[in-house]
Amino acid sequence: MDTNPLALLKLSLLWILVDASVMNSLSANESFSLEPTAPWRPCNESRLQWEVEVCGEDFKKEMDHIKLQYWCNLTHFISEYYRFTQCTEVKSKMVHCYWPNPLVESYIIRIHKHFFSNCTNRQVVYVDPPDKTLTVLILVPVFLTLAMIALVVWCSKRSDILA
Repeated sequence: MDTNPLALLKLSLLWILVDASVMNSLSANESFSLEPTAPWRPCNESRLQWEVEVCGEDFKKEMDHIKLQYWCNLTHFISEYYRFTQCTEVKSKMVHCYWPNPLVESYIIRIHKHFFSNCTNRQVVYVDPPDKTLTVLILVPVFLTLAMIALVVWCSKRSDILA
């Protein structure tokens, strides 16, 4: 056997061994954890429904302290709403459910219908500016473009003086 094919065979075997050991060490590091892993449990939807109701009741109590006229202004109740969503997320994870899930989403929609149903955005009607304003807005860039072109042409004709 020639030395070049033998060296090639040795290198390929070395490559396979190195690759296998690197992959083995990576997978061992990825699965290593100091915390014990809890066994998988199914989502307890009946308990989740009750827990989300508790979050909703807390949110309702907090919203009672906010005047009705401010319910459509997010800046007045953003911290209460944040606590409500955090509560639903924590309670979902506590009963081994993913978040958001259809049950929590339907409850949040009910909360929105109860508190924010009158908070519709009014359609903004855009109107054209008056003709004089529109004319000025069109003609100013056109004249500036023409002036710049004229300046470039004039400077290129007088390059002997400017240089």
